[in-house]
Amino acid sequence: MDFSHPLSGITVPMVTPLSNDGRLDPDGLDRLTEHVIQGGARGLFVLGTTGEGPSLSGTLQREVVLRVCQASSGRAQVLVGITHPCAAEALDLAEFSASAGAHAVVYAGPSYYPVAQSELLRHAAHMVEASPLPLFLYNMPSHTGVVFEPETVRQLMEMPGTAGLKDSSGDLMYFQRICRLREKRPDFSVLMGPEELMVPAMSVGATGGVNGGANMFPSLYVSLYEACVTGNTNEARRLQHAVLDISEGIYSAGAYASSYLKGLKYALSLLGICMDGMAEPYSPLEAGHRERVAKALVELQARHALAA
Repeated sequence: MDFSHPLSGITVPMVTPLSNDGRLDPDGLDRLTEHVIQGGARGLFVLGTTGEGPSLSGTLQREVVLRVCQASSGRAQVLVGITHPCAAEALDLAEFSASAGAHAVVYAGPSYYPVAQSELLRHAAHMVEASPLPLFLYNMPSHTGVVFEPETVRQLMEMPGTAGLKDSSGDLMYFQRICRLREKRPDFSVLMGPEELMVPAMSVGATGGVNGGANMFPSLYVSLYEACVTGNTNEARRLQHAVLDISEGIYSAGAYASSYLKGLKYALSLLGICMDGMAEPYSPLEAGHRERVAKALVELQARHALAA
């Protein structure tokens, strides 16, 4: 895929549909792929944080990549998360993804061992050079302990194989600084992760979003993006309110850091899209919280006229 233009619009960080015994729900994955493409998604990001990528076996990871590439049939760009503490394993998955028909890979940097920015720069540069596909940087410090500082990003942007950056830090000042770097690389994609920040992110130069709620209601997030691009501030504000209601109603059920994903997966099961099993060490949403999500989903659909 030619990344001479930035990746724009909404890319869906796809959940990985699983049964309660941790096996892939293949029919659910096919339905989810079709659902988000029909909803207007420009990109499909598999094996990311929302996709539980680091928790899946190598065999299951490859099954997901191959199935999504086949099901999407070139109608959306497929991005594959290859984050792994071992660079060789990450590059093996990148090679497989290229052979399966994926368009780019996404890398959040080395995890477990702390790294200096100089080490991160050398390591990321090696990943860009060795990857058979364009590589997106993934700034996710809450999960990896690694921050791609703006100066590190600036130097990596000098490499043509670096296609863009997804930021899930929630730090708008950081995000704005990354967006400013695009003045010298207008083909570089800068994508906002937390959907609650899409409107301010677009106002400072985001090229698009990678928003978890688009698994459920892709057209909502596409419409929000389009309202921002066209300067329809009233519509953008209205749609952002719906996004905030999703965050408060679906993602906050439960007392765990993983409640966001548990709530999202359970909502998808209620919508008839896929199973809600979780990869170890997590388990599906508890019964009491399931009731809360079910009630919130009905209210959301009624209040904001949301259709799956």
